[in-house]
Amino acid sequence: MSELDHAQLRRYGLPLALCLLTACSDKPAPAPPAAPAAVAAPADPDASLFGPTEKLFFEAGSKRLPADSTELLARVAESARANGGAAVLISAFHAAASGAGDAAANAELSAQRADAVRHALEANGVPKERLSVAKALPTAVGTPARESQRVELRVQ
Repeated sequence: MSELDHAQLRRYGLPLALCLLTACSDKPAPAPPAAPAAVAAPADPDASLFGPTEKLFFEAGSKRLPADSTELLARVAESARANGGAAVLISAFHAAASGAGDAAANAELSAQRADAVRHALEANGVPKERLSVAKALPTAVGTPARESQRVELRVQ
């Protein structure tokens, strides 16, 4: 190294020394670090961190739990109990007023369906403070009747 190089080394320190060594080396510069791998999107678009949105479909005009709801409610309750602090969000839907009855009556029936689901989850061992019932929401005009008579559950 020349006297100038030593002076520069003393002045600029290690970063310059590394730069000078790299420039004088016969070896190629190291490759830059690889970019982090992209995270794949979940296969199920309804999937959340804890699980998919589960749906219960009620009969028209009824607030009674569907006959086939027992297994689904037990599965949701087990998931909520297994995930210590997890809560269950209960969202009920109803038809908009156009041709499907009175909007207020539909909203009330929808709220009663959500309460029936909440009570069933409590009966399955989910503490009531971990159950959250959202305000009943109308579905868009033209939505199939079955979709307008549903309650969704999501463990979060």
